[in-house]
Amino acid sequence: MRRINYQFKDATLCELALTHRSCGKKNNERLEFLGDSIVNFVIAEDLFKRFPEAKEGQLSRLRAQMVKGKTLAEIARDMNMGDYLRLGSGELKSGGCRRESILADSVESLIGAIYLDSDMQVVRTHILQWFESRLNNLSLDQTMKDSKTRLQEYLQSRRLQLPEYHLENVEGEAHDQTFYIKCVICTLDEPTYGVANSRRQAEQESAKAALEQLAAQGAKL
Repeated sequence: MRRINYQFKDATLCELALTHRSCGKKNNERLEFLGDSIVNFVIAEDLFKRFPEAKEGQLSRLRAQMVKGKTLAEIARDMNMGDYLRLGSGELKSGGCRRESILADSVESLIGAIYLDSDMQVVRTHILQWFESRLNNLSLDQTMKDSKTRLQEYLQSRRLQLPEYHLENVEGEAHDQTFYIKCVICTLDEPTYGVANSRRQAEQESAKAALEQLAAQGAKL
């Protein structure tokens, strides 16, 4: 894996980092746990220095944007990690090497492995290299509250009934599901809908659609 730009002294750590739990008991879950903590710290430290005027909430939202599964999976794809993952037969057949959650977890486990193979300074350098373009494109304008929070605050400020989110349907296998959510608010005649790979994100999408409809009606959000 030349794209990670790191040469392991202990090759077994690299192998373990790329071994999914579908392969058996000896897998990358413990390394993933370690890497998750490390990447959160390194990104938090960089944001703290990068945005000295930012408030705690803004820094938290920027960090969440950087370390979320989608971003980590994008970094895994940048490094073609899917080509090197060790998966069980079931995951191989179902396309696990392309699954966002597996790719994201593999980045965290790789971070944990590099840390154990070297030290904090080395792993920090690599993390910041992998995230460099994304970090450079960040701004405090991206720290707006999420859609569910904005919708709730809008309704609360007008003493209106809070949104109701209803799970309409779930499709797919347990490891790769799609959630369909309906959002109902009293100020809109029709409900809005959200679709995503997690219930939480689907709720956010339905709230976002409601905000867009309110804005189209002239609401001051």
